[in-house]
Amino acid sequence: MTLALEKAFNRVANLPEVEQDAFAAWIMAELEAEARWDRLFEDSQDLLATLANQALLEYDEGKTEPLDPDAL
Repeated sequence: MTLALEKAFNRVANLPEVEQDAFAAWIMAELEAEARWDRLFEDSQDLLATLANQALLEYDEGKTEPLDPDAL
């Protein structure tokens, strides 16, 4: 455990029990959310590669048009 994390946990340990539980629930939710994002990005790599290849093929076939940001 790092010194910074140990210091944070020591401060949390001095909070009332209900606040400790709230902190624990918050940190666990954050960790799960981070893991969920990691899984989503990991699973999306094949799809992103497929979409990129499709876009390049359409470009090579002349099926694309230049983007005019002023027309938006």
